[in-house]
Amino acid sequence: MHVAVCAIKLFMPHVASLKEKRRIVKSIMQKISSRINASVAETDFQDTWQRAEIGVAMVSGDKGMLDRQISLVRAIVDDCADAETAEFEVEFV
Repeated sequence: MHVAVCAIKLFMPHVASLKEKRRIVKSIMQKISSRINASVAETDFQDTWQRAEIGVAMVSGDKGMLDRQISLVRAIVDDCADAETAEFEVEFV
């Protein structure tokens, strides 16, 4: 069994309210969870307007499958025009 955990830190320079930030973060999280069988949560900076951290966890019997899913997560996050990826950390267990 292989486990992958991703910590994704985002920067949203044009966000002017928590409501707008939460809309963007929720959209990204929904896209990840609908395309990939993964657990997704906002893990830090909940009360900060322009920053967010999203945690993604996946389990698979095949490490290659996890690598492909991580690449897809990265593509989903990078495709978001409203947020910049400040940091993308991956840990395998």
